[in-house]
Amino acid sequence: MTTKVKHKYNGKRNRLDKPELLAPAGNLEKLKFAVHYGADAVYIGGQKYGLRSNADNFSFEEMREGVEFAKKYGAKVFVATNIYAHNEDLEGIEEYLLNLQDAGISAIIAADPIIIETAQRVAPKLEVHISTQQSISNWQTVQFWKDEGAPRVVLARETSIDEIAEIKEHVDIEIEAFIHGAACSSYSGRCTLSNHFTDRDSNRGGCCQSCRWKYDLFEDARDDLDEWISQTEAEGEPVLEQFRVGITQLPLFQEGQNEFSMSAKDQCLLEHLPDLIDAGIDSFKVEGRMRSIHYVATVINVYRQAIDAYMEDPDNYELNPEWIEEINKAANRPVNTGFFYEEPDHEDHIYEPEQKSTPYDFAGLVMDYDESTRVATIQQRNHFKLGTEVEFFGPNGTFFKQKVDAIWDTEGQVLDAARHPLQLVRIKVDQPVHYFDMMRKKNR
Repeated sequence: MTTKVKHKYNGKRNRLDKPELLAPAGNLEKLKFAVHYGADAVYIGGQKYGLRSNADNFSFEEMREGVEFAKKYGAKVFVATNIYAHNEDLEGIEEYLLNLQDAGISAIIAADPIIIETAQRVAPKLEVHISTQQSISNWQTVQFWKDEGAPRVVLARETSIDEIAEIKEHVDIEIEAFIHGAACSSYSGRCTLSNHFTDRDSNRGGCCQSCRWKYDLFEDARDDLDEWISQTEAEGEPVLEQFRVGITQLPLFQEGQNEFSMSAKDQCLLEHLPDLIDAGIDSFKVEGRMRSIHYVATVINVYRQAIDAYMEDPDNYELNPEWIEEINKAANRPVNTGFFYEEPDHEDHIYEPEQKSTPYDFAGLVMDYDESTRVATIQQRNHFKLGTEVEFFGPNGTFFKQKVDAIWDTEGQVLDAARHPLQLVRIKVDQPVHYFDMMRKKNR
C-alpha cells in the first residue's frame, strides 16, 4: 500500500526535468551494461579515495573509455571519492582530481571537506556531489552545502520521503537518494565493526561487511555466578573450585539453531516511484558496485521502464506486475522500503538464513543475430546445454523464454553443451534478439 506524501515539491527543479537513473559499476564491463540497459549516469570508483576497495575499480585509461562509451548514450560518469581522509591519504589528491577532470568525469561524490574544497579549487569542471557519508537529513544542511557551491547532495538513507519533500520546498538543489539495493546497518555507513574485527577501515574503503557475518550469542553470567557463590557460602555450603573460576558466558542458542547476524534487508522502492517523483527526488540511485552484471542490467532495465512509463503519462501510470517478477530475478535479499515511510524495526533485519528470491545465472551474451536463419551468436557466460530453458532479455523490456534445442560452434560443429567461459556458440532463437541482449537460466 503506497502512503501518500504529506508534502510535495512544487517548485522548479535545479536542472533535471526527469529523474536521473544512477547505476553502480564496479568495472568497465559493468559500466557498459548499466548504460546500455538504461542508466542516465553511472558511479564508479577510482583506484584511490573510494569506499569500495574490493571492487575492481577503474584506472584513468578505463575511465576515459567509460566516459566515451557513456557519451554515445547521452550518459554521465561520476567517481566516488568519499573516504574520510587521514593525513597520509591526501598526498597526490590534487593530481588525482585533475586526472579525473581530464578523463571527462562529470562529477565526484565526496564527503571529506578537504577533498571537496580541493576539487572546487583545482578541478572546477568537476561537479562536487556531497556524499551520503555526510549524513544530510535536513534542509538547512542542504542549504549550507548549496551555499558552499555544491549542485547536488546525496541524502542520508535515514531521511524519510516527507523530509525529502520538505527539503525540496526550501532549497532549489538536486537531491539524490538511494532507492534500491543493500542498506548498511550503521548510520549512513559510518561503521567501525570492520576496523575492530579485521583492522580494515570501513570509512577508508576497507569494509568487510562484518554485519553480515554469522555470530553465536552469549549472555555475560559472571555477576549471577558471583551472587550465587556468595549466597551459597553465606549459607555454609561448600563451593567447588571449578565454580569459582567457572563459566562467565551462557550460550543464548541451542545446537542446530540459526546463527545471528545484523544484516539489514535490502531496499526496493519500485512500487513507490510516483511518491519519489512527487517528492522531488532528482536522482534515483541504485546500490551495488560489487554486484554482478546480471544484477545491474536487470535492476536498471526495470527501473528504466517504470520511470519512462510514469513520465510519459503520470495520470494513468500503473505498476506492471511483470516488473516485480523481473526484479526478483536479480538475487535480492528480502526487501523493504528503508526509512522512506517509517523507521525500520526488528522485522527489517535478517536474522535467519536468507530467503533469497529465486536466483538466475547470466548464461550468455548476444553478440550477433542472423535474421534469415534466426540463429544467434552467443558468448557463453555460464554453462548451458541442450534442453536448458533460458530467458532472453534486453533494454526496453525485450523478453521471451525458450529451450535450447541445438548448439553449434563457430565452425558449424554440433555441440551438446557450451562448457567454456567466453566460448562463442550459435543457437536457434524463437524471436529476434539484438547485440548485448542477455540470456539467463534458472539456478536450480
